[in-house]
Amino acid sequence: CWLLGSATQKSTVLADSQQPQQEYAHSIRLDGDIILGGLFPVHARGERGVPCGELKKEKGIHRLEAMLFAIDLINKDPELLPNVTLGARILDTCSRDTYALEQSLTFVQALIERDGSDVRCANGDPPIFAKPDKVVGVIGASASSVSIMVANILRLFKIPQISYASTAPELSDNTRYDFFSRVVPPDSYQAQAMLDIVTAMGWNYVSTLASEGNYGESGVEAFVQISRESGGVCIAQSLKVLREPRPGEFDKIVLRLLETPNARAVIMFANEDDIRRILDAAKRNNLTGHFLWVGSDSWGSKISPVVQQERVAEGAVTILPKRASVDAFDRYFKSRSLSNNRRNVWFAEFWEENFVCKLGMHGKRPGSPKKCTGLEKVGRDSTYEQEGKVQFVMDAVYAMAHALHHMHRELCAGYPGLCPRMANIDGKELLAHIRAVGFNGSAGTPVTFNENGDAPGRYDIFQYQINNRSTAEYKVIGHWTNQLYLNMEALQWTTGDSSLPASVCSLPCRTGERKKVVKGVQCCWHCERCEGYHFQASEFTCELCPYEKRPDQNRTGCQPIPIIKLEWHSPWALLPVFISVLGIIATTFVIVTFVRYHDTPIVRASGREMSYVLLTGIFLCYIITFPMIAAPDVVVCSFRRIFLGLGMCFSNAALLTKTNRIHRIFEQGKKAVTAPRFISPASQLVITFSLISVQLLGVLVWFAADPPHTFVDYGEQRTQDPENARGVLKCDISDLSLICSLGYSILLMVTCTVYAIKTRGVPETFNEAKPIGFTMYTTCIIWLAFIPIFFGTAQSAERMYIQTATLTVSLSLSASVSLGMLYMPKVYIIIFHPEQNVPKRKRSFKAIVTAATMTSKLSQLAAERPNGEVKTELCEGVEANG
Repeated sequence: CWLLGSATQKSTVLADSQQPQQEYAHSIRLDGDIILGGLFPVHARGERGVPCGELKKEKGIHRLEAMLFAIDLINKDPELLPNVTLGARILDTCSRDTYALEQSLTFVQALIERDGSDVRCANGDPPIFAKPDKVVGVIGASASSVSIMVANILRLFKIPQISYASTAPELSDNTRYDFFSRVVPPDSYQAQAMLDIVTAMGWNYVSTLASEGNYGESGVEAFVQISRESGGVCIAQSLKVLREPRPGEFDKIVLRLLETPNARAVIMFANEDDIRRILDAAKRNNLTGHFLWVGSDSWGSKISPVVQQERVAEGAVTILPKRASVDAFDRYFKSRSLSNNRRNVWFAEFWEENFVCKLGMHGKRPGSPKKCTGLEKVGRDSTYEQEGKVQFVMDAVYAMAHALHHMHRELCAGYPGLCPRMANIDGKELLAHIRAVGFNGSAGTPVTFNENGDAPGRYDIFQYQINNRSTAEYKVIGHWTNQLYLNMEALQWTTGDSSLPASVCSLPCRTGERKKVVKGVQCCWHCERCEGYHFQASEFTCELCPYEKRPDQNRTGCQPIPIIKLEWHSPWALLPVFISVLGIIATTFVIVTFVRYHDTPIVRASGREMSYVLLTGIFLCYIITFPMIAAPDVVVCSFRRIFLGLGMCFSNAALLTKTNRIHRIFEQGKKAVTAPRFISPASQLVITFSLISVQLLGVLVWFAADPPHTFVDYGEQRTQDPENARGVLKCDISDLSLICSLGYSILLMVTCTVYAIKTRGVPETFNEAKPIGFTMYTTCIIWLAFIPIFFGTAQSAERMYIQTATLTVSLSLSASVSLGMLYMPKVYIIIFHPEQNVPKRKRSFKAIVTAATMTSKLSQLAAERPNGEVKTELCEGVEANG
């Protein structure tokens, strides 16, 4: 008796079988010296427990026939595997990984030893096993999930596998899938190409959508991984379509995508059914034109996902491995008929589906209205377009054939047909030859493999466009071969619109604004303006400008802060200068008058020497206005230091010497009739210049300790708005230095005022005592007003102007008070009343003192007696003295 090698062979139909249209046929067998396995999704996935569903005309029959056609060409080629015939064992995976795994056990039967010791025929003889075909290599599978499942079995038996459509990145793992190769590039290349497209569009915020399974999930995972490594694109959402979606699932997915409205671009690694239903859901929810679809090769340039959904799919950018139509296959397939294609056990079913007819009693379409005649012709009586992966199926078969050819040439040199050394082909050795092949494929493109068995990445990039005639088509807009080449001018998003839409989380920040990145999402940020004196140092940081600089107009850099000084034409300068000029003219006039009338009684009575010293001080008080307003430099700063307190010092020293002399004279007169010491003009000058020398000594020490120089004060007018910020060019005279410089003069002024109070009771005609008193009272009031004004404006933005004007005006006013009260009356008499400028009766020192004493007593008694009594008492006292 005979036993088949496996239970799965029960339904095997041989090419020469008498029942080519057996209903449960699931494999094709072609005899040959070397047998290649084939895995194709001839049928779709079945529903409700049924393993297989409806026939897949393009993905199944076209690809299957491409393998048969390639084998025919190779067997006819005298240069490729001469005298060696290739055979085939082709199985249907039914688009289901578990079912494909069961089917693929057929390929390893010949490598499994069978134990027949427990099996006996009815007559007691041992069984004779039908020897199964030994498969040396497998072409397939299509879906990545199927290839992964099958690869795990084939690697155990060292059977090389070449896929024509599986693109999952994990199949590149040479440690797990070491016997797997493919003539299509992996999705990692595709993911890189799609990322390059997204980057070229200027999109940095996208969502991803994957069909559940190895293809969709691995593709999205590769895209997410590459985008994370590149750092330029962020993923808003990653959604997945379940294998068995519930009703309303696609509407929920579309609404979920709408939760991140800025992420308009959607990266899709989904099967064409899911793509079609997603587009339909977007259409139902009135979202036409909102989403920017970027589809993987599962979308490619297929018509089925976009039928009757052209508007919602408009602008979709899709990617497809670079391929070309094989004209020879078109001629071959169009020539296939029921009579000349009996080797394809599914061709009868295809015939019924393709021509919508029924073949006899065993036909698969029992409800079909018409019967098939068998005379129908593909392409004439039905539409025909070559399926996109036909080229890759043929390339996979040819890659296996070239590897076997090289192996045959190496092991069977000069031997016709198979030599004994190739009777049992070593899968590992064959794999090495597969990885080493290099030839031009069926479409003229080179076929090679890298160390992981992957084909190089070559993609065409399409955009689904609707032209002005409302005709929709896929238009090639670029290609990708390790880098992107994209024709941006060929892009069109809505009919007639070529402007590039945005898919960004946040709009670019304006100049002068930094990005404050949202935690965890580097493509989303808030724009914060660099405020105050900060400028935009980089895309993400603001930095403080150096102290002497401020941000420029765009806040992208710093520029020097403008430097200002008190200008002559400023109102703050014009008033002090006007007062000073009048004062200088008046002082000069007084000096000239005194010089001209040098020997007149009034001038001599005023104390000529001390008057000239006092007038010099007044002149210096006026003249200091000009160096205080002039542009600071070393010379100007030196003049400021010298003359700032010197004018007041001259004036107050002279007045103090005068009042002190008067006080000493009358204090001495109360005790004795002899005159006090040091009341001569020479002594007065010595005392005055001794007091002035203290001021000069202080200035000299100041010069030695800190030589004068200029600096720019950027703090004085450092306003909150940098546009109004100014640097003030100044001399290095601080407020403390100013107090020290003026402090000595003010001390002399206060001392002089005290003496003026003490000498207020002297006769009116005696040596200017009362005018000096009034001068000092007024001067004190001026400087008391100066202090709060000067120091109270220290924080004002107008500080430089106010303080300079206040100081110079105070000096000029104090000089004007001295000039007006002490000298203007004398000048008036000298010029307008010369008759009064005559000598008066000389009195003895004793008489002067007696008069002063009596005046003092009069003042004292006035507080105690009525006026008449005081006068009577005073007269009696004078007579008694007489």
